[in-house]
Amino acid sequence: MSLRKPRPRMTVAEYLEMERKSEVRHEYLDGEIYAMSGASKRHNRIGNNLNRHLDPHLRGGPCQVFTFEVEVYIEELNTFYYPDVVVSCDPADNDEYFVRSPVLIVGVESPTTSTIDRREKLLAYRKLSSLREYVILAQDNISATLFRLSEEGSWLSQLVGPATRCSLTRLG
Repeated sequence: MSLRKPRPRMTVAEYLEMERKSEVRHEYLDGEIYAMSGASKRHNRIGNNLNRHLDPHLRGGPCQVFTFEVEVYIEELNTFYYPDVVVSCDPADNDEYFVRSPVLIVGVESPTTSTIDRREKLLAYRKLSSLREYVILAQDNISATLFRLSEEGSWLSQLVGPATRCSLTRLG
């Protein structure tokens, strides 16, 4: 039995420098990087449609919506993820490439990312004190799972189907 050679670990600075030059996007988990696969056209359309609905609603206010290419940095875990849509309302959240204080994160689920979206990312995103809602949109049927921080401080989940209206309370 042979042991695999450990992957070299990167610092955040090394990762950010590499990522700005790379043609392939990577997520960063405490020193280790993972290449991301490309998204389907359906996946992309869903994210773009959501952006088209959110952008006019947020225009003129303190919140900004970003899609696909802007990362979320979870400092407590030393981790960067690329959500499909992210909204930040913090004027101090002004890095050019990533968001530190999102209020809303949306991921479009695919068969290969479902477990990561519903376990790893859910647990990681809940470490963000600014986050109020995390939405996972299905791409193979009309449904979403909405995770919302209650006023009491606990996370609640709601399955939203085609007959249910999905209201994002933090954004009105």
